Amino acid sequence: MLESRHPVYLTEAQVALIRAAHDAKIFLHGPSGSGKTTVGVFRLRHLLAAGVPGRAILVLTPQRTLQDPYLAAARSPEVTAGTEVEVLTIGGLVRRLCDLFWPLVADKMGFAHPERPPFFLTLESSQYYMSHIVRPLLDKGYFQSVTMDRNRLFSQILDSLNKSAAVGFPAADIGARLDAAWVGDPTQRRVYAEAQDCATRFRDFCLQRNLLDFSLQLEMFWLHLRSAPVVAQYLRTTFRHLIYDNIEEDVPRAHNTIREWLPDLDSALLIFDEGAGYRRFLGADAETAWDLRDACAASASLHASFVMSPTIGRFAVSLAAAIREPAAVAPGPRRPQRAPDGAQAARRIAARFYPELLDKVVDEVHTLLTDQAISPSEVVIIAPYLSDSLRFAIASRLKARAIPVRTHRPSRSLRDEGAARALLTLAALGHPHWNAPPAKFDVARAFMAVLGMDLVRAHLLEEIVFRRGFELSSFEEINPEMQERITRTHGARYTRLREWLLAYRQEMPQPLDYFLSRLFGEVLSQPGFGFHDQLDDARIAGNLVESIRKFRLAMEPVFVGLDHADFDVGKQYLHLVDEGVLAAQFLPSWRQASTDAVLVAPAHSFLMMNRPVDIEFWLDPGASGWFEVLDQPLTHTRVLSRSWPVGQKWTFAEEERANIESMANLVTGLLRRCRQAVVLCVSQLGESGFEQRGRLLLALNQVLHETKPAS
Repeated sequence: MLESRHPVYLTEAQVALIRAAHDAKIFLHGPSGSGKTTVGVFRLRHLLAAGVPGRAILVLTPQRTLQDPYLAAARSPEVTAGTEVEVLTIGGLVRRLCDLFWPLVADKMGFAHPERPPFFLTLESSQYYMSHIVRPLLDKGYFQSVTMDRNRLFSQILDSLNKSAAVGFPAADIGARLDAAWVGDPTQRRVYAEAQDCATRFRDFCLQRNLLDFSLQLEMFWLHLRSAPVVAQYLRTTFRHLIYDNIEEDVPRAHNTIREWLPDLDSALLIFDEGAGYRRFLGADAETAWDLRDACAASASLHASFVMSPTIGRFAVSLAAAIREPAAVAPGPRRPQRAPDGAQAARRIAARFYPELLDKVVDEVHTLLTDQAISPSEVVIIAPYLSDSLRFAIASRLKARAIPVRTHRPSRSLRDEGAARALLTLAALGHPHWNAPPAKFDVARAFMAVLGMDLVRAHLLEEIVFRRGFELSSFEEINPEMQERITRTHGARYTRLREWLLAYRQEMPQPLDYFLSRLFGEVLSQPGFGFHDQLDDARIAGNLVESIRKFRLAMEPVFVGLDHADFDVGKQYLHLVDEGVLAAQFLPSWRQASTDAVLVAPAHSFLMMNRPVDIEFWLDPGASGWFEVLDQPLTHTRVLSRSWPVGQKWTFAEEERANIESMANLVTGLLRRCRQAVVLCVSQLGESGFEQRGRLLLALNQVLHETKPAS
């Protein structure tokens, strides 16, 4: 990925690839940081400068967050005006084709109303409809042995459907494949059968109502659209040149599509990141991506890193070897042959207790920013998982030292975001007809967030003014002593908020996204209110409004059988958030690489940002989260992949091998994105209070030739 802070120098090998003939079809591979995306971006600029129309060039990436370098190049002032380059994901391309050619194939797919237009579902609206189907089944005893939040249950069933479409096996075979690989408790087989039943019901529900989730879009394209002559003609005449980056992070059917499409293209550049495949849990398949090498006329590689120092490079190789083969690096004496490399590449912060460790981490960050003049954006604090408590503990410590900080956790539910909860609480107060009164504690937290109050005053105000369901009494009715305790300043802000809500109640109710946009613009973003100078909260508010808008557009009651009198999209959305639905992926929260702030993020999320930094802090390398993956009782990343033989058992040995390889690739990917040094943050007692002896810490001790964990 191109970095504005660091100049770009092109090697002769890169220049040769960029200036390759306009009929060249090249497979470019190499590790992260070797300049492959730089080649892709400059290849795009070269084609445009040579007179190739932008509309004839297609840039594909597995997810939109990887498109920024190409979008910047396509929108550069140097590009001829009026030439628009298409920068898409395979999902975006498939959706466009499904929308454009819907009348051709709707009846072939079995939709009940092919004469009506389709409705494309987002992650949230898909989960809503899945919950509409599964809730009655839960009451009948489905998934009794499964202990997880409902939102995870819904998302895992959808994930299995997506994998079936992305890999290429019938959706009706999901349960059978999972069952055939299971070797544990027989009761789990019933869970697989119930998950299959829910998936089948959801698919039938969508077919009856013209709803297209991601799996149905991909099925429609693969089974019918790709073979339709008019579609093939459209693609041939529209796109003549292809740049496809990070192909290892995409799904098998995307690779199959490109393989079939390559002969019709004038040129192609396929870019493969060695040792990656971090999106495997979403169906990514590096093996089928690598097979595309045979479909290209030429293959090239770049291996010299523009990011890692040689010392970090050697450290990465040694650490990966220690993870894969622990015996390959003997513990030995305290100062053996390779100790200097490890000492230069990685240093350690040690503490006994976790809060003490976090204090030391923040002290070290402060030293880097002040004494070494490192930019905050060049520092990242990484954890295997970023819990709410850890996120708060780090962010509050950094803010207390006046260090700018931003956090990123894509899987974080909207109900866990304080700003989002505050806005939805005010929405409930503004819509009494929903009959969804907020909890007293939520009202107090909303006052604290939007009025700029401390929690004590917020609770005091809530206890006095919020007494009868949805009613908010006037601040002037409070006795003078209490008014002084709450302060007249906060009272004036509360009065303005209350009057706005009361005035809104007298109007015709508006869609929830309109309501929140008005409330934010007219009140909450004004000077003195809590969101005025809190950019992170403002970003969350924007994400929430976007989420609601997408949800509303996907909800058409007349088509889903929910057109009864008391149906309200806003109320349904509020209920969905209360269940912990995951928010859709919002680009603004990813596209903050230019923000000059220390980033705090889970390891996998940082990898998918695909940007290097100077210093990485690895929190708690002794935690099991670096090695073990989250339990997924209703789906399985490996068993539902193309490479897994149907019927082969998934054993503990297979689990061990998969976790080892995943951790080796994870830490290698992190080191390849690190310019100067890694700081290992080790505490004897981890975040949960238990002694840490995880696999990563053992491997680090071997490479650094320490005989025991820090105490």
